[in-house]
Amino acid sequence: MDNMQILHRKKMYGRMFERIELFFLYAILIIISACFVLPFLWLVSCSFKYPYELFTQPVQWLPSELQFNNYINMFAYIPFMRYLGNTLIIVFFNIVGSVLSNSFIAYGFSRLNWKGRDQVFVIVLVTMILPFQVTMVPLFLLFQRIGWIGTFLPLTATAFFGNPFFIFLLRQFFLRLPHELSEAARIDGAHELRIFWQIILPLARPAIATVAIFAFMRTWNDFIGPLIFLSNDKLYTLSIGAMMIRSIIQPNWELLMALGVVMVTPVLIIFFLLQKYFIQGIAMSGIKG
Repeated sequence: MDNMQILHRKKMYGRMFERIELFFLYAILIIISACFVLPFLWLVSCSFKYPYELFTQPVQWLPSELQFNNYINMFAYIPFMRYLGNTLIIVFFNIVGSVLSNSFIAYGFSRLNWKGRDQVFVIVLVTMILPFQVTMVPLFLLFQRIGWIGTFLPLTATAFFGNPFFIFLLRQFFLRLPHELSEAARIDGAHELRIFWQIILPLARPAIATVAIFAFMRTWNDFIGPLIFLSNDKLYTLSIGAMMIRSIIQPNWELLMALGVVMVTPVLIIFFLLQKYFIQGIAMSGIKG
């Protein structure tokens, strides 16, 4: 009987320690989540404030009165719909180009055996260390020579020539797919393009969704690219519109906050809709941390 009581107490203490451990774990996760959520909530709150309420001391967390005019004035201050249309055009071609080109290149690096494959792949990975600031001037001179400056082509056509990070991500995912699938298809007479299109791509939907999300976020938030290559104000994007709102003489912080909410919302919506595929694609491609 004493042994039974001892075992019962051990189980009770074990359950109690598990609950305490879970409590501290959830508390830490809530604190970390708050660090990421609070800036966005502050952005939303500021977008509904009067200008003088943005810099009050002490900090005023909630607006005294909801100012929906900030959003109305923001739409009137810049040609919002035109800039939104320009941004969506660039985003669309970047997503399509990133998915098609990088998946095709990654298939060649992962499923086909050819001489010098690994050496060429290393060269592709080395290009990841080159920031855009290093290649910015040569690209500008090249696009100016072929007459692309002032068009969408420098911001869209380049997506069809591959991205080293996307190639690496898709290659890691393709390597995890069983090679027996490709061998069986070859025995049945399928050529490589059909294997790639009908077998590999349908199985790689999580990785493709991950590439699409990354391409969308990179293009949607891109500022320096449109600033350099778009010389025509009719082709400006929303990121350039944000710069136009924040003028030197009158910063228009309340309008900038409203535009910030409008630009962040699509990113959040797309991530929450595709987060299952995004997390699965990251996990199965071996990219962690």
